[in-house]
Amino acid sequence: MSTQASNSPLSFRILLGFAAIYVIWGTTYLGIAFAIQTIPPFISGAVRFLLAGAAMYAWLRVKSDNKSDKVFAGVHLPTAALVGVLLSGIGNGFVIWAQQGIPSGVAALIVCSMPVLVLVLDWILFTRRAPSPQGLVGVAIALAGVVTIVAHTHELSGTAQPLYLVSMLAATVGWSFGTLLQKRSANSQTVLSFTCAQMLIGGVFQTIMATVDGEWARFDPAGISIVSLLAVAYLIVFGSIIALNVYLWLLTRVSAQKVTTYALVNPVVAMLLGSIFLNEKITMLAVIAAMLVLAGVALVLFQDLNPLRLLRDRRARAARISSH
Repeated sequence: MSTQASNSPLSFRILLGFAAIYVIWGTTYLGIAFAIQTIPPFISGAVRFLLAGAAMYAWLRVKSDNKSDKVFAGVHLPTAALVGVLLSGIGNGFVIWAQQGIPSGVAALIVCSMPVLVLVLDWILFTRRAPSPQGLVGVAIALAGVVTIVAHTHELSGTAQPLYLVSMLAATVGWSFGTLLQKRSANSQTVLSFTCAQMLIGGVFQTIMATVDGEWARFDPAGISIVSLLAVAYLIVFGSIIALNVYLWLLTRVSAQKVTTYALVNPVVAMLLGSIFLNEKITMLAVIAAMLVLAGVALVLFQDLNPLRLLRDRRARAARISSH
């Protein structure tokens, strides 16, 4: 009884965590679209993660009795730096940059394929556990959906340049690899410090990318709109400090495949918000592509779920109950 009681609050926190990343990250695509209206993409991402990381560092410093050597105690900083480049740098930065030419809903659909990449990369580079036949079918279906999106981008997004698609695909690969590396490297005791370090490194990476892309030369601070400022503030507080911490905390509690189920919900939220606030068209082709990707991802995420076995177990439990 005591064990059940002690597990109950944890289960509730996990449920809240999933709800947070399902909803918040679905809205960040709209936030990004508003932010880059008057702020160059990599600059907006750099500001977002540097400020979020600095705020977290200040909070952790206070928790550590103002001792800087305790803030990152137990964190393997080279690994945290690599994860920062992969998640906050490439995984987020390249999505922001690509949304200059790809609608938020389409961007979310491409990112939605991330659990498939997590499965494949985990199979090849990490656990070496081969996916089930259902998982392989899911991979094929999801990839068919992504190929549909890529092959018909002009239909879905007008004049999207191929480089924007390459950026989206690179972001998805970076985020997938970073997720698996984070899963292996952090634990529930170090996750906050790990997150702080990786956000700061991701912010530095995006600052460098802003220089490479020539954004500083054309950046006009006087031209920043209130809407863009509010969008960046929302992304800092909700998209980074809250949602990213929740995401990384969930990775220390449940499997990476389960955590990435947010990818099933985010595109729906992003497409609806894009349609309402940005007048993005939801075409029949987009719906078909979305159904393919979501169906494939669902098969991957729930590949260990055997309906026949569950039915047999349910009947066996019912038989035991009736016998008593």
